[in-house]
Amino acid sequence: MTTIRRAELTLPGAPLGPANPLPALCPPTRVHEVTVDERVRATMPLDMRRQLGYRPLTGILPAPVLDGYDRERTELTLDTLILENSRLRVTVLPGLGGRVHSMHHKPTGRELLYTNPVFQPADFALNGAWFSGGIEWNIGATGHSTLSCAPVHAARVEAPDGTPMLRLWEWERLRDTPFQVDLWLPEDAEFLYVGVRIRNPHEKPVPLYWWSNIAVPEERRVLAPADEAWHHGYERALQRVPVPAHAGTDTSYPLNSGSPADYFYELPDGERRWIGALDDSGHGLVQTSTDRLRGRKLFTWGSSPGGRRWQEWLTEPGTGGYAEIQAGLARTQLEHIRLEAEGEISWFEAYGPLGADPARVHGDDWSAAREEVAARLEEALPRGEVQKAYEQWQPHADHEPGERLATGSGWGALEVLRAGHKLPGTPFDESTLDADQAPWIELSHTGTCPEPRRVTPPGPTLVARHWRDMLETAPAAPLNEYHLGVAQWHSGDYAQAVRSWERGLELAPSVWPLLRCLAVADREAGQLQRAADRYTEAFDDLCAERREGEVWTAACAALGREAIATLLAADRPAEARSVWDRLRPVTRTRGRFRLIEAQLLIAEGEKEAARRIFDEGFEVADLREGSEALVETWAALTDEPLPAAYDFRMRPPAAPQPDTADAGPGADRG
Repeated sequence: MTTIRRAELTLPGAPLGPANPLPALCPPTRVHEVTVDERVRATMPLDMRRQLGYRPLTGILPAPVLDGYDRERTELTLDTLILENSRLRVTVLPGLGGRVHSMHHKPTGRELLYTNPVFQPADFALNGAWFSGGIEWNIGATGHSTLSCAPVHAARVEAPDGTPMLRLWEWERLRDTPFQVDLWLPEDAEFLYVGVRIRNPHEKPVPLYWWSNIAVPEERRVLAPADEAWHHGYERALQRVPVPAHAGTDTSYPLNSGSPADYFYELPDGERRWIGALDDSGHGLVQTSTDRLRGRKLFTWGSSPGGRRWQEWLTEPGTGGYAEIQAGLARTQLEHIRLEAEGEISWFEAYGPLGADPARVHGDDWSAAREEVAARLEEALPRGEVQKAYEQWQPHADHEPGERLATGSGWGALEVLRAGHKLPGTPFDESTLDADQAPWIELSHTGTCPEPRRVTPPGPTLVARHWRDMLETAPAAPLNEYHLGVAQWHSGDYAQAVRSWERGLELAPSVWPLLRCLAVADREAGQLQRAADRYTEAFDDLCAERREGEVWTAACAALGREAIATLLAADRPAEARSVWDRLRPVTRTRGRFRLIEAQLLIAEGEKEAARRIFDEGFEVADLREGSEALVETWAALTDEPLPAAYDFRMRPPAAPQPDTADAGPGADRG
């Protein structure tokens, strides 16, 4: 019998820590920009050309930045949901985006996925914290989802065959789209079925992005029904390349690649969509789907020193690396598709074990290798069976969940309460509303944004058009002006945002949040000295106001980090030192701030002291994927080779340096 049960998973891990209290006014760093030669663009299918430029993400609001973690691991206990039949045991983490942590094939004892033996957050998601391993559901915009380390709702639902099905659902906040993922494991089945539905409850189209991201051990051959792929690396160029041989290398083996890179496979129309990763014996995991999920991709860390360092960083040294095989709605992850007003989109996926003739799988004949895997897949799970299961599932997608197994956020409940959306199958109950939603409920009911009853950093700001309209008609109290300015800034109305923040300053009992916003506006406008003045004033005000507690420590760290960076850029190291001296001791010991201290010492002409920081050793827990901060700081100290412990370089040696700052969240994959 198929069963669903609650359990716990205990493993070494670093707690997520508090969210950054400062709103992410600047967009994610520009790591998703891509250079396309016009001759290459001319070879692209029309839909790909159109979707490459369709409404890319311009900011991560209203999602908070998650950067409060470190690398000090303790024994963590994570809640899990286990879906199991006689053949498979599937472990799901509802508190971490609904990630499938493990797929254990019981008859052979094989683990089908790469399962990370530790929980180590790193700055790869659009809003910061992310972790490697398992199967993650990436929705929203190019990159790892803002829900990577967030809870989702979960409940039992009856599957078409009468067995229990596990439903996961949440409200994706970047695009305001509710979605669901139904995990169905028929009795005695060797394949996990996954039904996905995304809905647009609004009166206007929204851009849509989805990639199912599967981590597999990297000592595999990755196969897909393609002879060409779109190659995208950290030099940001998109080019069409042959598969599997590219630049004299068989890229179907992840370890053969030099630097980290994406290969988006060009799947022929009409051919079954699948991707697999098989070991030397011809065994491994295969993923297939209905035709709507058209894209397939391989991401490899490659064999470069930086790629190998990242592999150690994201897991535990000596435990083996991973590659990613993925499936998405478009050809590449640089595209977004259009979901029409009040429309929905759904598809079906299947994940399971596959065995094939190793001589053919690993032979020199790529066509024969592909045909072998395709044939064994058709034997194990015929294409028609997947389509049939999808059609059986579709009516059940609307069935109301039964026993609730996990609770996500209250943001979906707030939107349903506001607009009265009817979303059968994915109830966003009012019981999930909490303190974060309370002021917005009051705004929608009374037209007034309530002022806080105690001194505290401002809460999260909602930036969708309907909330911005409410803020614009609400009384011009200081907190309302703060939130209104954030929403206006997010919409691109920068001048009005500045005016709102300046109005709020006139009566605000707490001015540092408004001054910080104005400092960001000055910095982005090129007014560096004025930005430095405002950051200094904002940090002075915060130090005079701050209390004890986690949220205040996080606010002081976040504002101090921004202030020091701006003061150093403005060539004002003495004032940067003044900010540094007032950071809390617990903050100054973190790896990120050890790097900042080295940069401050360099600006003060104390290179020997800065070098000692590197020699003593530190780890920047929230080092962003693709960041050059360690490389640049080391180069300012010495001409010696960069020590291996600090080598996270992801670009090929001759590639141009990305034009990015190390000041905010971002990701180059997803």
